[in-house]
Amino acid sequence: MQLQRKDILGLQDMSAAEIRLILETASSYKEILTRPVKKVPILRGKSICTLFYENSTRTRTSFELAAKIMSADTTSISAAGSAVNKGESFKDTLLTLEAMGIDLFVIRHSASGSSHFASQIVKSHVVNAGDGLHEHPTQGLLDMLTIQENKLRLEGLRVVVIGDILHSRVARSNIWGLSHMGAQVRVCGPNTLLPAELDKLPVQKFTNLDEALEGADVVNILRIQLERMDRGFFPSVREYSRFFGINKQRLRRCASDVLVMHPGPMNRGIEITPDVADGEFAVITDQVTNGVAVRMALLYLLMGGGASVAAA
Repeated sequence: MQLQRKDILGLQDMSAAEIRLILETASSYKEILTRPVKKVPILRGKSICTLFYENSTRTRTSFELAAKIMSADTTSISAAGSAVNKGESFKDTLLTLEAMGIDLFVIRHSASGSSHFASQIVKSHVVNAGDGLHEHPTQGLLDMLTIQENKLRLEGLRVVVIGDILHSRVARSNIWGLSHMGAQVRVCGPNTLLPAELDKLPVQKFTNLDEALEGADVVNILRIQLERMDRGFFPSVREYSRFFGINKQRLRRCASDVLVMHPGPMNRGIEITPDVADGEFAVITDQVTNGVAVRMALLYLLMGGGASVAAA
């Protein structure tokens, strides 16, 4: 099967049918990751470029692993080691690489909308691996896959996203994706870290963590992104941890089979205590595994599929 779209730029405009197709495809590809020889020829002859203007471990590595497992040729470029340092524009970098035969770009960039811009410049496929404060669609998809595997559904679940919502593209993709699939999304954080446009999104807003956690089925804890903060959003890390950090005592307010998630990297002892991060409710390493499967599914659906699913 194949998606009826050239690019994966965000989950806001993605239909429930498309999300279901991606999750089903990813589930089927997880079996490949358990084989002694993790290699299939599905994308042989295809060329994929990871173009990262920001640092990354999980996203970049999982995309490259996904491509290599499916036998695609991969090229990895970071801004620090490219002609960007010589003044080359984002547009010219894209056009140069496309002229070399790149079939699909995986792009992470600090500017919101950069992947949308890239999709209009090149004929190749574009997958957004995080653009500024906009979206991180593959993280949203892998989070949904992890929830679905453990809960066997998404519809009707109470999902709480906690922390730095203002600077989080992960939060936005989770909000849109989970809402499309019928989950009830709550967000919680200090007022200073809740975006002004939150009232326009399909979420319930909380500034009291204990209230937000009441009866929650899933708790998704965001990292405090100190590198994106240019002014004081809260008095101290210690105070943030006191009011918004997740510990075992707070989890007692949630459902008895609550899932604890984190997109990583974790600030242990700040937004999450070590005993929760390594505890029985945590599915954080499952998220990492599912990241490879989701990215395999997207590469296949964009470049290796046959029949299509409507985007409506």
